[in-house]
Amino acid sequence: MVRKRKDGNAGTRERGNAKPRVPQRDNSTFARSRVPAIPRSRDLTHVDAHGRVQMVDVSDKPATLRQAVARGEVRMTPQALGKIKANAIAKGDVLAVAHVAAVMAAKRTDELIPLAHPLPLTGVDVSFVLKEETSTVEIAAVVSTVAPTGVEMEALAAVSAAALTIYDMCKAVDRGMTIERIRLVSKIGGRSGDYRRAGEL
Repeated sequence: MVRKRKDGNAGTRERGNAKPRVPQRDNSTFARSRVPAIPRSRDLTHVDAHGRVQMVDVSDKPATLRQAVARGEVRMTPQALGKIKANAIAKGDVLAVAHVAAVMAAKRTDELIPLAHPLPLTGVDVSFVLKEETSTVEIAAVVSTVAPTGVEMEALAAVSAAALTIYDMCKAVDRGMTIERIRLVSKIGGRSGDYRRAGEL
């Protein structure tokens, strides 16, 4: 039997089968609360005063000579290294294509790295050394500009693209290749001064 009772504000309503009211949740507030806040730090120049990411404003910096050097390695089987050296890879001249890929990546770094600035590069020099004793191809990129910000990311992007291209062109011979030790070796220019990695010439 369903009993009814008089409610002075809401009139007559059923008891027994009535479902408890669930308070509505503000989904937008809930979603925002789940987003982790980015820590504010004076050292994080890509974070604003509210903890949001930002492209650094370099309007007040003078355009000066900047240069960065990056290096990396692709480790492979001796067979694969020998085919590169003999220009016997079916896809073509591995190092020539990797060289072009490195230059293209350096020039388009701002399209790959979200907060990087588009920069007018004045030089991109890429070199390769085939090391038979370690069965590696060593890659080096030197990137230069006259701009208000540095070209470290451009140099690193160049080495990364060259390494990936080597892998792509040689994977039919050796799918176990590894891309290793991509790093910034040195940089000159800028307010933070010059940098050189210890132990690297």
